[in-house]
Amino acid sequence: MSETYSFSDPRLAELDGFKVTIDPAKQRADIVLARPPYNIISMPERDQLRLVFEILDDDARVRIIVLSGEGEHFSSGGNIKGFLEASPEHVSKLAWNIAAPARCSKPVIVANRGYTFGVGFEISLACDFRIVSETCRYALPEQKLGQIPGSGGSARLQKIVGVTRTKDIVMRSKRIPGKTAVEWGIATECVPDGELETAVSALVDELLEFSPIAQRTAKKMLNETDDAFLTTAIELEGLNYSRLRQSEDFREGVEAFHAKRKPTFMGR
Repeated sequence: MSETYSFSDPRLAELDGFKVTIDPAKQRADIVLARPPYNIISMPERDQLRLVFEILDDDARVRIIVLSGEGEHFSSGGNIKGFLEASPEHVSKLAWNIAAPARCSKPVIVANRGYTFGVGFEISLACDFRIVSETCRYALPEQKLGQIPGSGGSARLQKIVGVTRTKDIVMRSKRIPGKTAVEWGIATECVPDGELETAVSALVDELLEFSPIAQRTAKKMLNETDDAFLTTAIELEGLNYSRLRQSEDFREGVEAFHAKRKPTFMGR
């Protein structure tokens, strides 16, 4: 049974445009953007989202984090007027805040439906798994405002789809349907709109079957070697493999394999 997450940090005494719940039995935390109908993300909300990801990362009750939006749209983007009102120092932190899902050591799943524009797309790109409904439309529309993406969107997208497609998306403010996003490698899976939550829950259940320490290691290694030379990436993979060989979870996995039973991983 999910319950409202209780924060001791006074900066999170009143959440700005989103809510957080936890289901300890399922080891799952949900962050839900809740400023319908378009779930516009305010400047203060960005700061709070970063803090929430950091707190959930340290919470031993949480294994998987799910980010979603309330209603028909994940998020149409940021509060446009807020960009003019924010100080240069605050604006300089935009990318750092939105990168919080990537820095989080735990798997982060995002459920995207409807408009997923601007910062909504950028924070989704910082997540590990993007499950989209057929109604999803990804876009970085900043060119229409005389701007460029400022929270890592174009940089992350270029890593995934290359410079040609990124120019097509960014410089034309082009909208990418969910099915196309899967074909291009932007999204993990595309499902009918009514099956989005079911697909996300199924992925949560699947991820919970694996070793927490192996998951954390894989995520950190893949993130850190994304722009590394092949030789460097192979070396780091070997070092991490060697380290995991000393873990209790690896021993349990090997013993369970030979005993033809399901392993019980403890994250050690």
